Amino acid sequence: MRTETGQTFRLEDYRPTPYAIPETKLDFSLEPEKTIVRATLTIERRDGTPAGTPLVLDGDELKLVSIAIDGKPLADNSYVATPDQLEISDLPEGKRFTLEIVTEINPTTNRQLSGLYRSSGVYCTQCEAEGFRRITYYYDRPDVLSVYTVHIDADRQAAPILLSNGNPVDGGSVEGKPDRHFAVWQDPHPKPSYLFALVAGSLGVVKDHFTTQSGKPVDLAIYVEHGKESRAVYAMDALKRSMRWDEEKFGREYDLDVFNIVAVSDFNMGAMENKGLNVFNDKYVLADPETATDIDYAGIEAVIAHEYFHNWTGNRITCRDWFQLCLKEGLTVYRDHEFSADERSRPVKRITEVKILKAQQFPEDAGPLAHPVRPREYREINNFYTATVYEKGSEVVRMIRTIIGPDLFRKGMDLYFERHDGDAATIEDFVKVFADVSGQDFSQFALWYDQAGTPKVEAAFAYDAAKETYTIELSQSLGATPGQSVKKPMHIPIAFGLVGPDGKDMAPASIEGGDVRGDVIHLHRASETIVFHGIKERPVPSLLRGFSAPVNLTAPLSDDDRAFLALNDSDPVARWQALTGIFSQVLLEGAKRVRGDHAPAIDERNVELAGKVASDETLDPAFRALCLTLPTESDIAREMGSNVDPDAILASRNHFIDAIAARYADEFAKLYDALKQDGAFSPDADAAGKRALRNALLDYLSRHEKSQQRAADQFALADNMTDRFAALTVLVHRFGDTREAKDALASFEQQFGKDGLVMDKWFNVQASRPGEVALQAVRDLTKHALFSLDNPNRVRSLIGSFSASNPTGFNRKDGAAYEFFADTILSIDPENPQLAARLLTALRSWRSLEDTRREHARAALARISGAGKLSTDLRDIVDRTLA
Repeated sequence: MRTETGQTFRLEDYRPTPYAIPETKLDFSLEPEKTIVRATLTIERRDGTPAGTPLVLDGDELKLVSIAIDGKPLADNSYVATPDQLEISDLPEGKRFTLEIVTEINPTTNRQLSGLYRSSGVYCTQCEAEGFRRITYYYDRPDVLSVYTVHIDADRQAAPILLSNGNPVDGGSVEGKPDRHFAVWQDPHPKPSYLFALVAGSLGVVKDHFTTQSGKPVDLAIYVEHGKESRAVYAMDALKRSMRWDEEKFGREYDLDVFNIVAVSDFNMGAMENKGLNVFNDKYVLADPETATDIDYAGIEAVIAHEYFHNWTGNRITCRDWFQLCLKEGLTVYRDHEFSADERSRPVKRITEVKILKAQQFPEDAGPLAHPVRPREYREINNFYTATVYEKGSEVVRMIRTIIGPDLFRKGMDLYFERHDGDAATIEDFVKVFADVSGQDFSQFALWYDQAGTPKVEAAFAYDAAKETYTIELSQSLGATPGQSVKKPMHIPIAFGLVGPDGKDMAPASIEGGDVRGDVIHLHRASETIVFHGIKERPVPSLLRGFSAPVNLTAPLSDDDRAFLALNDSDPVARWQALTGIFSQVLLEGAKRVRGDHAPAIDERNVELAGKVASDETLDPAFRALCLTLPTESDIAREMGSNVDPDAILASRNHFIDAIAARYADEFAKLYDALKQDGAFSPDADAAGKRALRNALLDYLSRHEKSQQRAADQFALADNMTDRFAALTVLVHRFGDTREAKDALASFEQQFGKDGLVMDKWFNVQASRPGEVALQAVRDLTKHALFSLDNPNRVRSLIGSFSASNPTGFNRKDGAAYEFFADTILSIDPENPQLAARLLTALRSWRSLEDTRREHARAALARISGAGKLSTDLRDIVDRTLA
């Protein structure tokens, strides 16, 4: 484990390596506790590097066995080797030589799940960001591109499958060792070390074929645990759809003879895009109606697409340094969002993206962990795989498309692929292609990559009936964030419409002031005024349609205006935003009243608004479900910003749900019955939307009826996991102490108790049960036979769900949950620093809590900070969170 070093890496310090490694040959002799790695590296001194410049390579917990240059072992005094670094000072005079390094590693004891490790008997690698240095000494950074040839030998029975990057070129029995066999893989495309992968073990497989648009055949395979092959069929279908979509939408064709995916159960990330050999957390591969929810199916589709799309945006064109991480991740998230939008309901997908952005990225931007989409410095790169880099990075790409339009955006992407194929590129390279194809100046827009924080846009409106003008005044501001006290105005594209009394957009005769192009206002300055002429009736302004920019918008709209937009706006995202704005205000006011020992006051018009949306058959059922799923407690806490009392928010939310359910009980019951689907299960968007709406109604009806029976009946009769888990959630969260809830949990465990992936849902539903009772349940569940701190999925399902998805249970007023959380973090850190650090981000908004909870949270963070040696990962997060 790398422990706190205090070293800070800065973008301004970037320099190319003095040597290149054009060719890398790796030879693995796999053994569970003593794997020998022989790395044969072609080293080439770069132009401008003086002869005699030492070669300094990265390592991490390595044991050096031998070292040689051009076949001659090095003298002890010609190099210095530590577990974390190899420095060679005695180098040949020529520009090119061969370096051979032999290391010994122990995959079995590697519980960091970084580098080469074993997962359920399967050898597996995870090298992004800096895991390759745990395999051999190397320039472990993304700007060193090399052609890899990999030889693997292993016990034939323990590891009949031997996989690596590229194409298979040889294989067979190891001479003189009949119990061992080998395989040789060659990747013709230069790649950085973080994209290296190896998998070896006994696995089941699902195979298929794909023919590219140019007629090239590609062999596809997804490797899974034996007996789970049928659950990989949907993932294979998603892969083939992704490959075709990338050809049609971006002109990108696959470039190897084979494409392999391997699903493993022990994995720190969701998936990894290693060239030609994607390694996945099995959560994002395995699915069938009995074990996976609609959300799981959509997640598999998105992640399969994301990792495949990396083949071009990440692999063929990689990032020059880790500061440019958003170059591959933000762009590829945008691409997988667009794929899912085409495959499913575009408005529903966009609303889901906005919900995730606001729930995960906005709090990051508002707290001590705020950083730009492209950070200028970091202490531990693992901590910058964040919602800011991924989700906000995607929004920045989306804004480019909004600014220049879809045709020029595609032209710019084509130029990007043409100009930078085979490069380790930068954000400047990416932005420049769009400036070149459009002729526009993107210098101000580039601030989105360099300034942290969520811009606040304030609007003011005025209608002059006599002059038939409508005026919109817009201003922007961006508050101080860690390391950035002074901010510049941004280029903010605000899609808009002026909605007339008939619900249709009004077309102005002319526009004065500002930069308005079509249906987008381009806000450049700190404040701007736009006057629309020829407006014969007072419109209702619809701003930020499609959520065209990741900003906080404040607009002085009345409740009637918001309700009008919620029912009439032609843009579904704007409709949802208007409705959510109304409901958020209801819940905010209700929480204030609860804290003042008053019952929340409910305006019947807001109740009716929820009922109208729920019963509107012209709307997509999935959209109606999203609208009925009120803003969460965390959403309202974010809106409050300070002095947050989670218990008051939950009480306010439940009161509003009760009011809606009481008013529309009969209608909701009829709709619930009408939405029951007969016939075979389908994971398609239409069927999933109907299930989502029906299950939203189940929650309302169960609260109104004050009975667990409806949910118990649904649980017993469900023929798919979506409906079963929705019913279980209602039982546990609403009626957790009843016999029906306990019976349902026991039934679920009996049916799925041997399947860790499915049981993650069982852990999750108990960890997220509202109220103080959850803490003891979580404590007890850590002793469950299936739970292990060594498995990231189990930890995330229990500890992660409790800390990130249970505001009332986690933020107990007595601070007991924080103490338990601190103990758990400190237990995980020595074995898996990445997981510990990621879990701790649940406390990033601790300063927004009311005084008592805030002090308990601070004390827990201080205890972690003062607890002996911490990993670099955890030290970085705790220091920044307390700063």
